[in-house]
Amino acid sequence: MKIERYIDHTLLKPDTTTDDIKKLCEEAKQYNFFSVCVNPSHVELCKSLLEGSDTKVCTVVGFPLGATTSEVKQFETVQAIRNGADEIDMVINIGALKTGDLETVQKDIEAVVNVKGEALVKVIIETALLTPDEIVTASELSKKAGADFVKTSTGFNGRGASVEDVTLMKSTVGDALGVKASGGIRSKEDALQMIEKGATRLGASSGVKIVLGEKSNSEY
Repeated sequence: MKIERYIDHTLLKPDTTTDDIKKLCEEAKQYNFFSVCVNPSHVELCKSLLEGSDTKVCTVVGFPLGATTSEVKQFETVQAIRNGADEIDMVINIGALKTGDLETVQKDIEAVVNVKGEALVKVIIETALLTPDEIVTASELSKKAGADFVKTSTGFNGRGASVEDVTLMKSTVGDALGVKASGGIRSKEDALQMIEKGATRLGASSGVKIVLGEKSNSEY
């Protein structure tokens, strides 16, 4: 198993500098990670730095709260793709889901899916804030809306991924969608456990340590 090809090498801290991004991309190329996952303002630089490599550029939309309007999420998506993003990780309208307004949740996801072109869309459902039934519902809505993946967490709202979350999401979407586990994956053991339960992608800022079999203290 090439565990590095499961990893979205992630850096989403608000104080991220240009030098931090350069280091992230250098590591991504060195270890052949599947993608780097960065905030939208860094997409263009990452695309330039990763030119000629197999590593893709992933960015976030509606991040980290999911509370911006669908129109804003759609605009963010269009701009990110124009700047070179290959993958979009969007946060659902969590409040609408908790309210039971499922139509709003689905339309919110569709707003991004409808402008994705060739890009992949991963839907962050923020499992730490959801009940098991809500995790199932959010996963089903993501599938109905035409997303490519469901993703556990932003890493900014409580705990990250758990094996229970991944198991439940995988059992809901089956092979129709990918499952991305993110947040709190700090070791190779953590990573392998998530993959065993059905994760097809891993979001982690500890990608290098995971590949090297070391333990990290990172929260994401």
